[in-house]
Amino acid sequence: MARTVADEVLGRLREWGVDHVFGYAGDGINGLLAAWQKADNQPRFVQARHEEMSAFEAVGYAKFTGRVGVCAATSGPGAIHLLNGLYDAKLDHVPVVALIGQTARTAMGGNYQQEVDLASLYKDVASEYCETVMVPEQLPNVLDRAIRIATARRTVTAVIIPGDVQELEYAAPAHAFKMVPSSLDMSWSQPVPTDEAVHRAADVLNSGQKVAMLVGQGARSAVAEVTEIADVLGAGVAKALLGKDVLSDELPWVTGSIGLLGTRPSYELMTGCDTLLVVGSNFPYSQFLPAYDQARAVQIDHDATMLGLRYPFEVNLHGDAAETLRRLLPLLNRKEDRSWRDDIESKVGRWWEVMQRRAYTSADPINPELVFHELSPRLPEDAILAADSGTAANWYARHIRIRGRMRGSLSGTLATMGPAVPYMIGAKFGNPGRPCYALVGDGAMQMNGINELITIAKYWREWDDPRMVIAVLHNNDLNQVTWELRAMGGSPQFLPSQQLPDFPYAGFAQSLGLLGVKAEKPDEVAAGWDEALAADRPCVIEFRTDPAVPPIPPHASWDQIEKSLESIVRGDSDRLDMIKEGAKSKIQEFLPGTKDA
Repeated sequence: MARTVADEVLGRLREWGVDHVFGYAGDGINGLLAAWQKADNQPRFVQARHEEMSAFEAVGYAKFTGRVGVCAATSGPGAIHLLNGLYDAKLDHVPVVALIGQTARTAMGGNYQQEVDLASLYKDVASEYCETVMVPEQLPNVLDRAIRIATARRTVTAVIIPGDVQELEYAAPAHAFKMVPSSLDMSWSQPVPTDEAVHRAADVLNSGQKVAMLVGQGARSAVAEVTEIADVLGAGVAKALLGKDVLSDELPWVTGSIGLLGTRPSYELMTGCDTLLVVGSNFPYSQFLPAYDQARAVQIDHDATMLGLRYPFEVNLHGDAAETLRRLLPLLNRKEDRSWRDDIESKVGRWWEVMQRRAYTSADPINPELVFHELSPRLPEDAILAADSGTAANWYARHIRIRGRMRGSLSGTLATMGPAVPYMIGAKFGNPGRPCYALVGDGAMQMNGINELITIAKYWREWDDPRMVIAVLHNNDLNQVTWELRAMGGSPQFLPSQQLPDFPYAGFAQSLGLLGVKAEKPDEVAAGWDEALAADRPCVIEFRTDPAVPPIPPHASWDQIEKSLESIVRGDSDRLDMIKEGAKSKIQEFLPGTKDA
């Protein structure tokens, strides 16, 4: 039997080391599906319940393995469904390649069934590279470039293959005019800044007395260097949410997350510093950085296009985080006055005490902060976590203390609902021996998570370690938006948009052969976690949480934070005022002129 273009696609993916493709079937990729059968399902085809979930699973796989994620979908609706997950990858700088079917070449332009102008549809999400394979000889170059560009630029690329092309006999590009050969080998080098630029950065950092650092996911390979630099400079270090797992939260000088979901110590670190060093972060909310005339600043990033975007940096260093910090370190003078660092550590200690007290503050029925507070010390040191968008992200940012080899992520830039469960499915296929935890609100669970429990039920017995826990905050409310509506003064709660139908999350899990656990009272939280974490199969644990517990904005004063501990009562005007102020800062960022709204 002749080798087809589809056979070559899968063979080429195997040569690139791709071991999983997350997808959903459709006749636009029938040629590929037939090739998968002949190839004994190598690379492994992982069937999601919807193409959007396939894309999210590819993102989760890429985020938690460091390798390129690959997803596949049919023409028309399948390609359209991939888009949200692919935008999540693009905005969080995650390498993902989409393989997409298209109607046969003979039907293109004929308003044919499922014919969509995919080049136009994908020109933004796959702006770095989106190509259609029209003849067999074109395939190696297109596929290789898609993988190289996605990996090198940490972005989304797309390869479109019409259905009839998939079934053609494969022919390699000839040694001839207008033929483009290709090859598989790729080695990596890291950019480094010039010595002159490094010296200028050192001068800025040496001149400061109160140094703050902000690290993002780009600093993940530079933990030792960040730690040593922070010690020499006597600096506190805040973390962007995508960089939450870069440094352990057990370090006393790590102030935790920054931004609207951040901590009071991070807020004070930024408002009190005279010098700022940003490493591997594209944190967008400049109102949570020092005032523009307050601090001298240096940025380090491996992507030169992301330099200088968020703050008037005096020195922008284009380079790999670890290598650049190693070159910078010998030029830095150790800060002998440690009072700034001591003050930071004191505030960090106070913050964790406050978080513990907030977690044990009464609510009706369960304080959601208690859920996360009780989970944190129980997590194994090799845990992989994903928080969904919504108030679950608030409590993840503030109560989960990263340590050991823990990894964690969320939809950091797109902030889309629904990726946490598919993220963990992708992560599990990439790390089958590590336990995975999805922290999800009931809105996100109803949007996407419920159906992906079917995917988990389909595959979990094949994993080396079956532990996967999905925690659902069951409050029948789209809680994050509810608080934003209150903050805007538009409505205490617009029930037609905010109220969710009830659903038996744990019961549904049990119907699939998974474990289902329910906690409906505060004294059931710890025991519920113990049962879920000890399970011999994936588990859904459902917590009946109080929707009236507001996240305290990071710029609330310590006195306000202390006052919030007195009780959590529906309609508490003082705490409502605080959350209103926190949301106003978010609103003003997007709607200039609403300062007094």
